[in-house]
Amino acid sequence: MSRLFEPLSLGGLQLPNRIIIAPMCQYSAEAGSASDWHMIHLGHLALSGAGLLILEATAVSPEARISPGDLGLYSDANEQALARVLGAVRRYSSIPLAIQLNHAGRKASSRVPWDGGAQIRPDAADGWQTEAPSAVPHNPGEVAPTALDRAGLDRIRSDFVATARRAARLGLDGIELHAAHGYLLHQFLSPLANHRDDDYGGSLENRMRFPLEVFDAVRAEFPAGRPVWVRVSATDWVPGGWDIDGTVALSKALAGRGCAAMHVSSGGVSPAQEIPLGPGYQVQFAARVKAEAGLPTIAVGLITEPDQAEAIIAGGQADAIGLARAMLYDPRWPWHAAAKLGARVSAPKQYWRSQPRGLADLF
Repeated sequence: MSRLFEPLSLGGLQLPNRIIIAPMCQYSAEAGSASDWHMIHLGHLALSGAGLLILEATAVSPEARISPGDLGLYSDANEQALARVLGAVRRYSSIPLAIQLNHAGRKASSRVPWDGGAQIRPDAADGWQTEAPSAVPHNPGEVAPTALDRAGLDRIRSDFVATARRAARLGLDGIELHAAHGYLLHQFLSPLANHRDDDYGGSLENRMRFPLEVFDAVRAEFPAGRPVWVRVSATDWVPGGWDIDGTVALSKALAGRGCAAMHVSSGGVSPAQEIPLGPGYQVQFAARVKAEAGLPTIAVGLITEPDQAEAIIAGGQADAIGLARAMLYDPRWPWHAAAKLGARVSAPKQYWRSQPRGLADLF
């Protein structure tokens, strides 16, 4: 039997297989509220047969958004809009649904990618002042973020808690905290972005402090039977930056706090990064976290072929596979993987007649 299509337990959440749709920003919200695009996009992916669908990076405050088009869950209007979308998705799909909570930190107030992704200055009509661990811009020439004081840290922690409370009311099955790709929690972890000299900077223990505080607060607020886990960049790919040793230490600390899994990516905190791209280039990091921290891991990054995904799971390098761009390109990837690996997959009855002749029962 295919290992990729074996069930998996993430905390109290049971997944029918080990294919996870990783969060993918759509930059198509209106004042943080999910739009009709989200109805189409999430509804489409919900029919894929994957084991879990994680909603895109969702801002915990207006200032936490990467761009003016980011999805948010910080107001009643946001919550009502997302409830409408999730209601339609659940009507036609039983796929488990999780949400990724995020604060963009110094990478906030940016143009959407197809408009270049540059910083929107705070004096522009659609821009705002960013905030971060230290007053160090992401790119030279950008307006520097405001260094967070203790009141700012308390406010942001409270924003994560309030958003987790809204996620619970919406019936979402899990929460992923975004501590990767150069956003706020990653900025605290990385010495490239964190130049503080208080209890939240300097040593590894201090740099991990705020991300761990946020995790503890969200874990305490979200229902005990629903898992909370973390997405992390395992390395900055820059000498002197955050690295895999720090990631293992963070993972061990999170394991002791009830973290359900680690979603292991890399990079994003510095434009000086040099990433050796290649098939499965990040899997080695997921394997090390799994081996040394004892947590289930989700491997992601240029995993595109069913045999490749199967080998990663069968070889014990990770417990699940995250697919992002590959799923956008081929939203029926799990169907095709099941056909290739001799497995079965969930699909709506309306689509059963699409099964090619000559295949064993696929659906």
